[in-house]
Amino acid sequence: MGRKIQYLLLLPLLILFSCKQTERQKLLRLAHGLDTNHPVHQAMVNLGEELEKLSEGKLVVKIYPSGQLGAERECLELLQIGSLDITKVSGAVLENFVTEYKVLSVPYLFRDKSHSFQFYDGEVGRRFLLKGESFRLRGLCFYDAGSRSFYTKDRPVVLPKDLEGLKIRVQKSNMAVSMVEMLGGAPTPISWGELYTALQQGVVDGAENNLPSFHTSKHYEVCKYYSMDEHTAVPDVLLVGTESWARLSEQEKNWLQQAANSSAIFQREVWAAAEEEALNAIKAAGVEVNYPDKEVFAEKTAAFNELFEEGSEAFELMQAIKNLK
Repeated sequence: MGRKIQYLLLLPLLILFSCKQTERQKLLRLAHGLDTNHPVHQAMVNLGEELEKLSEGKLVVKIYPSGQLGAERECLELLQIGSLDITKVSGAVLENFVTEYKVLSVPYLFRDKSHSFQFYDGEVGRRFLLKGESFRLRGLCFYDAGSRSFYTKDRPVVLPKDLEGLKIRVQKSNMAVSMVEMLGGAPTPISWGELYTALQQGVVDGAENNLPSFHTSKHYEVCKYYSMDEHTAVPDVLLVGTESWARLSEQEKNWLQQAANSSAIFQREVWAAAEEEALNAIKAAGVEVNYPDKEVFAEKTAAFNELFEEGSEAFELMQAIKNLK
């Protein structure tokens, strides 16, 4: 309730000041739910620096991190009504707005990091980024969010059967819910900002996410088992609201897109370093890191490959990703 009241109080201010324009400068407001130590936040700081440089100070980004303006879904809704300019969300959350994004939550869709980068940078990825325009959400770029794996409080997950009887936090994504159910766990959607307390209090027995998020959130203080099953590699998506986009000149749009592209390349570098740092740090903190046989998990979730009706756009997009060489 407190979060909702905060959201309602902030809304008039955002409407008044969003994409604030002075005679010499436009201010773009960017909100997201991550900690300021997170590599994706660092990429958004880089975006602001690049944009200010390209525009010679004519376009400036102000960042509201750590869920200050609401959770991912709330930020998306603010974008849709033009009260916020830019946000970052997981592709899994975006599937609730743009159906085709469900494809990115198919377990073991990407063969490796190179395959995912081909998707992010190519024509197929661009098709995804522009899919949300009819929902007033225009994608600017993808950020690498690594691979998601399970982490738990009381026992390791080495085989799918180890999830039986465990309440596992998932994002508000039907695909994530179905995946955990298929593997035998009890999926429990909880917002990211509330998860640490939920783990502490036993509301859930574990969660699933990438290494840097597990580390920067300090969830390793509660969960002492991390299993590198790497079931999905859903990217983060940087989005601009179409109302905010329409208020920019063609030159300003070019500057913003260039800055986003540059920040995506920068983000891959800091992400790789953050993964290595996180792995070392959680091991030093006493977390037991396991490396399950991924084939067992892939076989258990194989039905996802038949989820989309042949001939549908989602099916064609999934095949286009799989066919990338």
